[in-house]
Amino acid sequence: MQVGLAGMATLSWPALLKLRAANAALPQSERKAIIMVWLPGGQSHIDTYDPKPDAGSEYRGPFKTISTKVPGMQFTELLPMNAKIADKFTVLRSMHQKAGGHPAGSMQMLSGDSDVRDKPKPRLPDWMSVAHYLRSQESRRENPLPNYIGVNPPLEYNGPAYLGDAYAPFSVSDDPNRPNFSVPNIGLSDPAETRRLSDRVALRKSLDRLERAFDNEGELGALDEFEAQAMTLLTNPQTRDAFDLGKEEDAVRDRYGRNRWGQQLLLARRLVEAGVEIVTSSLNGPLCGRVRNWDDHAVNQHQFEALRFRMPTYDRAVSALIEDIYARGLDQRVLVVVTGEFGRTPKISFDRSTGAGDASAPAGTLQPGRDHWPRAFSNVWAGGGLQTGGVIGASDKRGEDVVERPCGPGDFLATIYHHLGIDSSKVTIDDFNGRPTPIVDHGRPIPELVA
Repeated sequence: MQVGLAGMATLSWPALLKLRAANAALPQSERKAIIMVWLPGGQSHIDTYDPKPDAGSEYRGPFKTISTKVPGMQFTELLPMNAKIADKFTVLRSMHQKAGGHPAGSMQMLSGDSDVRDKPKPRLPDWMSVAHYLRSQESRRENPLPNYIGVNPPLEYNGPAYLGDAYAPFSVSDDPNRPNFSVPNIGLSDPAETRRLSDRVALRKSLDRLERAFDNEGELGALDEFEAQAMTLLTNPQTRDAFDLGKEEDAVRDRYGRNRWGQQLLLARRLVEAGVEIVTSSLNGPLCGRVRNWDDHAVNQHQFEALRFRMPTYDRAVSALIEDIYARGLDQRVLVVVTGEFGRTPKISFDRSTGAGDASAPAGTLQPGRDHWPRAFSNVWAGGGLQTGGVIGASDKRGEDVVERPCGPGDFLATIYHHLGIDSSKVTIDDFNGRPTPIVDHGRPIPELVA
């Protein structure tokens, strides 16, 4: 028995695919999908999508404002490519939440946890795991690809919690821009390897027959099904093709940017086009600057040099994704959401650098920064059949507080669920103690986005 199971152990993650089936009631071309672009640490709203040119110099920052394709909508000069396609997305300028720390802020936005205290692990499952779980209950899924994939996914401060690791993402951690980029456990191309793997599976199944008399819960039968899905992911050429960026034209890859962020978002588009319904991608790492995220405290890095360093890459990648969603006819089915856990303080602070690096002066140098700011920030919504080309809500003249159409994490989550066909006002999932827990206990879909 151990010999037979050891063969399948080379897969290492068949349990990860447990219950990964999805809604087959609609044709694949009609099932809704979502790409969330996550900005860990929090993007400065004032320096990007909600400029305050009339605020004092201690608030507004050094960047000029520019007009966009939408009359009356202005961004900062850091977003020229976004400005050219502003008719294809909506900017929500009135998002707010109550947690000032990265863990609690992320949990508020991704799971709806209203606790403002930072915790080492999430109490509630994030919306991605919830959506994956709910769709997995509906019917068997024919697509060989996993239904929830993270392309450099946000793994800090969120996760499936009481749903279990079976509903965590299939994670792609390698850099898609590397010439030898590869995704483990997909698309065996060597026929001999495929035959050897099939032999191991056959051996395991023959040995499992000895256990059938003891299989009171049908667990071995379920394991057969999930291992079959793992086998499909390994051997079906469709899975390998979906991850193969070499099949894209050079001009398309260039438009996204020949860098990690650009190729991550291009891969995200390829995956939803191949039928994956939930894709997340974090824009972090060296392209952010010295501290590898958007947490632009003055002690970490020079706020404005960090933005000059990273925003051309961000602007190109995000605008290419949004533009591509429309150009390829995916805009009714695929929703793109770009957000972080909060914004940055409107008032500029100064502190001494703790180290030199990209966008940071040598240690001890006084430099500007912005700190955590959950009271008002912006996020971007595109595709999804939305009415686009406008602004929802407003912050005050300094960008400190929401003064028009406030929206919180519950509204954010309810809007995402609405796009995926999930009525968040009615759905509960049992927690560890068997108590029915609402997937959103406050908030409703944002009418201006879902009407």
